[in-house]
Amino acid sequence: MSDIQIRLAEQKDVDALGVLFDAYRQFYRMEADLQRATSYIRARIEKGESQVFVAENASKALAGFCQLYPTFCSVFTARIFTLYDLFVDSNLRQQGIGRKLLTAAEEYARQQGAVRLDLRTAKTNESAQALYESAGWQRDEMFFSYSKFLEKEGV
Repeated sequence: MSDIQIRLAEQKDVDALGVLFDAYRQFYRMEADLQRATSYIRARIEKGESQVFVAENASKALAGFCQLYPTFCSVFTARIFTLYDLFVDSNLRQQGIGRKLLTAAEEYARQQGAVRLDLRTAKTNESAQALYESAGWQRDEMFFSYSKFLEKEGV
């Protein structure tokens, strides 16, 4: 694990990152669609709509990523970030890569003046929950989370 470096993704990472992002989407039971995954990541990076951190090994291969979306909290009247995606290649898990990605996201958010990081994960994703809780994240017991899906072709 010591050879893993965390850095912000660059345009040169888009293809390799697209492969990881497609695997991430499949983990959440979406159909494999490498073109869609790669296009999505490319657009976020090109438009500066998110910050994507990558975990890179000594051979410069990507082992994982996390993606932060900037937003605001009107209650705290301050900037927050949503950590929407965190994924480590299934062959490289249990090596501390996810923790390194979480730490990089937290450091970045602090540097940007954020007061909070938020995330959601599947109720069944117990390994991720254990990581988050061991890293100091607290499960929200006060609020329910709701979503409303809007009809859109291809989603």
